[in-house]
Amino acid sequence: QVQLVESGGGSVQAGDSLRLSCAVSGRTFSSTPMGWFRQAPGKEREFVCAISWSGYSSNCADSVQGRFTISRDNAKNTVYLQMNSLKPEDTAVYYCAAKNYGSSWYSEVNEYQYWGQGTQVTVSS
Repeated sequence: QVQLVESGGGSVQAGDSLRLSCAVSGRTFSSTPMGWFRQAPGKEREFVCAISWSGYSSNCADSVQGRFTISRDNAKNTVYLQMNSLKPEDTAVYYCAAKNYGSSWYSEVNEYQYWGQGTQVTVSS
């Protein structure tokens, strides 16, 4: 059974940083494309960042470009989201997601088969 467990969320002030982690078990992590998504109250789940299985290719949404970075450690079966210069509009529940296979990064919700339970990030002004 595939499990994704996020951690690292919290309440911070605008301009602060947070690092989210997502630990994956139950599948070969090193061959799994991964992504981070977020969902604010009353809004649809949206793409944040994604990374290929190798870690050599990644991409982030325009709204977080230059502030957020995705990375992975295949030896630890963990993907990270480093969030700097946080803004109130970054407030949301953040989810990590795993895709069954693929050679690139993927930005669509329906491309991912496995999801974590989510971790809350709240940024106050």
